[in-house]
Amino acid sequence: MSESSSLPVRGRAARPSGRHRRPVPSQLPPEAPALVLAVPGDASGAAAELAATVRVDNPQIEVRLAGLGEDGKELTSELEAAARSRPEDGVAAIVVPLLTGPHPVADRMIAEAVAESGATVTVTEHLGPHPLLAEALHIRLAEKDLARPDRVRLLNVSSPVDAVVLATVGGDRGAVEAQPTAVLLASRLTLPVLVASLDGAPSVADAAERLRGIGAGRIALSPCLIGPEAAPGLADAAAGDAGIECAALLGSHGLIADLAARAYGSVLAEA
Repeated sequence: MSESSSLPVRGRAARPSGRHRRPVPSQLPPEAPALVLAVPGDASGAAAELAATVRVDNPQIEVRLAGLGEDGKELTSELEAAARSRPEDGVAAIVVPLLTGPHPVADRMIAEAVAESGATVTVTEHLGPHPLLAEALHIRLAEKDLARPDRVRLLNVSSPVDAVVLATVGGDRGAVEAQPTAVLLASRLTLPVLVASLDGAPSVADAAERLRGIGAGRIALSPCLIGPEAAPGLADAAAGDAGIECAALLGSHGLIADLAARAYGSVLAEA
């Protein structure tokens, strides 16, 4: 899945070259590609709620949802079904991974499912980095009183916390890829934000210690996770071990649904 391309490929995952997100056109022809949301695990919970939101907000799109499970066969089936109702020379589907960043296991499974389907498919980039992702993270922090609910930068308005740890999965690479999101979130909060990995390095505890070393007292953990890509309770456990407070997962936040639709729209714009 490392190949970058703006062209659809039969039986392989092709990624569009840019990260710019464009809104979905208000009208689409019947043969327009299906939007297939691919999610680690099963297609329930936050993933199902996100799919429902995308459908309601974009009735002109055929939206499908596939859990990757243990073998990716559900995604393969959804792609095959999408291909059967579309011209052979057209793009059957645009796969949008419900992931904020790299996830080696899920990324591999998506690539294998696309290859197995034999369909002409484009796989988009992950949902982050993007300003809307940083906004959703800000909102989740504010909901737990771990950030001001707005971006007003007044010297006489104190922040509930002194610094933030942005937590990812996807190992060391996931942490590196999350750096731009950390910069965007830091700009919104006007606070130091360090990236940590829940399954790699640096750890949440290491990042929290670094922040304490520069004088941060109260620190918040901001999980840059939708939910299914990590074990339940992983972010809360890491926050507890580091002695810091934790915001809720992104879950089915409407901005995540918007990002998924925009990822689809960006592929249409480049086609």
